Amino acid sequence: MFKRFIQLMLLCFAVSASAQASAGVAPDALIKGVTDDVLTTLRNDAAIKGGDARRAADLVETKVLPHFNFMRMTALAVGRDWRTASAEQKKQLSDEFRTLLVRTYSNALTSYRDQTVEFRPFRMAASDTDVTVRTQINQPGARPIPIDYALEKQDSGWKVYDVIVAGVSLVTNYRETFSSEIRAGGVDGLLKTLRAKNATTASK
Repeated sequence: MFKRFIQLMLLCFAVSASAQASAGVAPDALIKGVTDDVLTTLRNDAAIKGGDARRAADLVETKVLPHFNFMRMTALAVGRDWRTASAEQKKQLSDEFRTLLVRTYSNALTSYRDQTVEFRPFRMAASDTDVTVRTQINQPGARPIPIDYALEKQDSGWKVYDVIVAGVSLVTNYRETFSSEIRAGGVDGLLKTLRAKNATTASK
């Protein structure tokens, strides 16, 4: 179920690390413009459509993840235990969490099968620095799935720090698992678990 959650997230937010990511571009325009570009690529990339996981991982790494604030995402996923982690532990947690999403869900883009993305009405004030862009994925023969993106404005542009699929938050979904690992073995225990998962997915 959660694997499908991430697949839908990445399918919808397949954005590129291009000049459009400047601070002057509105968050909805950023997502809409580059999503259209990348969906066109998915429709025509024979390797990805054929299940090439390495090519899909490269696409996720270079075109999707640069627009995510992984430090804040990790902090939200870890929850209150984030405050007790050292600066080095925080960096390692963020790096491992990022790697986990890339290696575990790089096949997400290979599952593209003519889904379309609809962008909901968006409004923001000029002073807003934290917004939500609402979209939905329309799938042939299935109900539309709402996907919302929480973004914050940084000097380098707008960054996603959470994704909500059908009312379920990405970071909240990880929080229970992360908290359980920390209760069992502390922050280092969570790091050990993340590294083990990443090593397993890398070997596959």
